[in-house]
Amino acid sequence: MTNWPPPLHLVGAWLALVALLVLTVSLAHLPLGAFNAAIAMSIGAVKAAIVAAIFMELRHRDATTLIFAGAGLFWLGILLWLGMMDFLTRT
Repeated sequence: MTNWPPPLHLVGAWLALVALLVLTVSLAHLPLGAFNAAIAMSIGAVKAAIVAAIFMELRHRDATTLIFAGAGLFWLGILLWLGMMDFLTRT
């Protein structure tokens, strides 16, 4: 078995994800009020962007792949919105 060093962009992405995880956990213990959820969602969006760009290699793909990835995110947004509307109207 040969030992090869991992590519630097993968190591950088991993370190960024770990740093964002530490930031998320540390901010969860601060009393930020209503901003806590907004900050956590923003950090989660950055983590998802790192995973999509680096590990899914969307930064090197053509326009068709990016359109379908965007359509998947749009569909996910529709499903989350419908689920939230169902939850909010059952009070």
